[in-house]
Amino acid sequence: MICISITDLIPNSTYILLSKYRLFKGIIICLISFVLGIISINIINKQINKNKVGDNLYKVGILSMLALLLHNLPEGIATFMSAYKDVNLGIALGIAIMLHNIPEGVSIAVPIYYSTNSRIKAIKKTLLSGLAEPLGAFLAYIFLAKFITDELISIVLLFVAGIMITLSINNLLGQALKYKQNKFILLGLIGGAGVILLNHLF
Repeated sequence: MICISITDLIPNSTYILLSKYRLFKGIIICLISFVLGIISINIINKQINKNKVGDNLYKVGILSMLALLLHNLPEGIATFMSAYKDVNLGIALGIAIMLHNIPEGVSIAVPIYYSTNSRIKAIKKTLLSGLAEPLGAFLAYIFLAKFITDELISIVLLFVAGIMITLSINNLLGQALKYKQNKFILLGLIGGAGVILLNHLF
């Protein structure tokens, strides 16, 4: 997520906005879009942390599901809009989102399963969160297709870049560091970046 944000989303979107608007206005729009992404994911994380009570795993799982549902909806919109403009960019973004959705799904399924001993409930809640992305793409197709411009796509992608980078550093990397398996963390970082760079080449 960090790699695709740095190598694709941020530079391409910034270039488009700076080309469309004057330098100062373009920079302000870029910064606002990116920072709003950071703020939105931090608000969601604070709400989850605020409502965690002891070992209430089911509540944690539900809150994670709600947070990730809100997170996945704009991702679906961004993936559709980027693919609408550039299929290669859409595929790259889709692969990055697909890979990071795996640990997100685990973070929902595990607490719900261990609190209810029901695989069905865990799968249902995880599936509900995952379906937010195709829903976001559908909403973009129905309501936004006629209004899609390079500038709008750039703003959305910068917003998502803010979400993805913040989520990667604060949540995914932060959680991984707790296991103190630096060798595997490094392998994961190199492997993840490698997937995106190989996608650029092919």
